[in-house]
Amino acid sequence: MLVIPAIDLKDGRCVRLRQGDLAAETVYSDDPVAVARRWEEQGAPLIHVVDLNGAVEGGPRNLSQIEAIVKAVGVAVQVGGGIRSIETVRQYLRAGVARVVLGTAALLDRAFLRQACWEFPGRILLGLDARGGKVAVKGWTAVSDITAVALLKDVSDYAIRAVIYTDIARDGMLSGPNLTALEELIACSSFPVIASGGISRIEDLLAVRALGPRVEGAIVGKALYDGRMEYRAVVKALGGV
Repeated sequence: MLVIPAIDLKDGRCVRLRQGDLAAETVYSDDPVAVARRWEEQGAPLIHVVDLNGAVEGGPRNLSQIEAIVKAVGVAVQVGGGIRSIETVRQYLRAGVARVVLGTAALLDRAFLRQACWEFPGRILLGLDARGGKVAVKGWTAVSDITAVALLKDVSDYAIRAVIYTDIARDGMLSGPNLTALEELIACSSFPVIASGGISRIEDLLAVRALGPRVEGAIVGKALYDGRMEYRAVVKALGGV
């Protein structure tokens, strides 16, 4: 199971939010490139980057920082946040991003999602961000009427590489992942699943891994930045990536 460090970008800086609230941020670095290099040096095979401004505003807002990260590291980088047109997908992939994450677009524009999956097979991830089981959109500022499970079933025949499931209530709270919701999602998913939100200790990662072989990885943010978890130690405890 992959342990994937997260870099959340807001106004060019590396931050972490509480439950996706842009007003409840903690700034960890003014140098996202240095942060990415740190995770690469510690052995991360994949880095998860989110453009928080872009997620709310609907287009890339931290593109220069993301391009700099991709150029600075030799490991794969996946990017989400505000990717709502096929040209934005192409722009990121041309810049060297390995995979892009589509969230809001998956709910509001299925034709775009299908086109992206067709044009870039194996490079499109579905971001399912849920609050109370319902899919949240537009940088988590709005909640739809559709459940994460229902949306996943609706796109089961799309050429999606993997699904990232985030429980918003757990994100940045260090309260542990929502294992019940993850288990339900995995049971109906035809795609590999990546867990996100609330992971704060090695026991959380072990519990996620125990959900079965369909779990591809887990994204970890605040616990790494706060020093509650040390990346090399976590990977070693899991028996490798």
